[in-house]
Order: sequence, then C-alpha cells, then structure tokens
Amino acid sequence: MADQYNTNEEKILRDSHNKEIDLINRDPKQINEDVVKVDFEDVIAEPDGTHSLDGVWKASYTTFTVSKYWCYRILSAIFGIPVALLWGFLFACISFCHIWAVMPCIKSYLIETQCLSRIYSLCIHTFCDPFFEALGKIFSSIRVALRKEV
Repeated sequence: MADQYNTNEEKILRDSHNKEIDLINRDPKQINEDVVKVDFEDVIAEPDGTHSLDGVWKASYTTFTVSKYWCYRILSAIFGIPVALLWGFLFACISFCHIWAVMPCIKSYLIETQCLSRIYSLCIHTFCDPFFEALGKIFSSIRVALRKEV
C-alpha cells in the first residue's frame, strides 16, 4: 500500500514538472489575442485616391512582414531565456510571499476579527436590541388611515 502511495506521489510530482508543451498552439488561453496581433494592414493603409505603385506596396508588405517575423525570432532567441528566467523568479517570489506572508496575515486577521465580531454582536444584542424592541412596541399601536376627499 505504501509503495502504491509513493509511486502515485512520484507520478504527480513528475507530471507537474514535465508537462507536455504544445508547439502548435502556443497561446492556448489566448492571453495575447488582441494585444500583439499586428499585421501590415493594421499599421499601414492607403486611402482611396492615394495609392503608391503596386510594386512598392507589395515590397512594403513583404519587408514589414519578414522584418517583423525575423526581428521577433532574433529577439526571442537572444532574450527569451533570460527574460523567462526573470519572470520565473518574479512569480516564484510572488508565490512565496503569498504562501508564507499574505495568507498567514489574512488568516490571523480573520481569527482576530472573529473574536471582535463576537464581542460586537454581544454588545449589539445587549444594548441595541432592547432599545429597538421598545421603540417597536411604542410605534406598533400607531394606525395610519388615508382618505381621499373630493
């Protein structure tokens, strides 16, 4: 039984660190759907009546598309791994702070406020409830009648 537990635990640990990477769909949650999708038509457009030569337009399109493609490839090849390392470190620090500082503080606060809420509730029930019950009894005998006179 213990061996089965250990193999399941090892499998879960191995699976969480060796996740399959989809090389086709690299944005499965579509977090960059509307941000960085910039095509030639989104940046350069010629209105009717103001057109350049067809050859210039085609060359501009090709130059824009190829330079954007290769510039991204070169920048990601040079800076991709160091920036990924920095982001990994940053999110590890954020996770560490959240787990070891933020949540214990929140839990401590909730425990303290629970104690204070009991004291507050006791005071309300002791002082305010009788006062408002008395007011309710005083005003319960008032009757209002509306008449429409013509």
